[in-house]
Amino acid sequence: MPRDHIRIRGMIFHAYHGCEPDERTNGQRFEVDLDLVFDAAPAAASDRLKDTIDVRRVYREVQNIVTNDRFYLIETLGEHIAQRILQSFPVGSVTVAVRKPFAPLGGLTDGTEIEITRDRS
Repeated sequence: MPRDHIRIRGMIFHAYHGCEPDERTNGQRFEVDLDLVFDAAPAAASDRLKDTIDVRRVYREVQNIVTNDRFYLIETLGEHIAQRILQSFPVGSVTVAVRKPFAPLGGLTDGTEIEITRDRS
């Protein structure tokens, strides 16, 4: 299978994931990046949306998970996103990065981030 990539960068959502009560009550900013590996040749040949991955549908799937589900860990959030993408779209693999820019760590940081890669098996 070709290893073409389509990426969606910097999706931003307000959501309620985390271990601290304040995070689960007030929520905070989450940022998500996706890297989808697939075969772009059919779309390149036809120039038709139906022959590629509709990134608007991908965005809506991610938005639904991030804003409607609740998890304690960004690892769990990232895993759920990866599994949904693999189930819903014709990709060979997906890399998901989830950032929590204002994670309450007790000091100043640029936040926390998890990056996972899952392959279709």
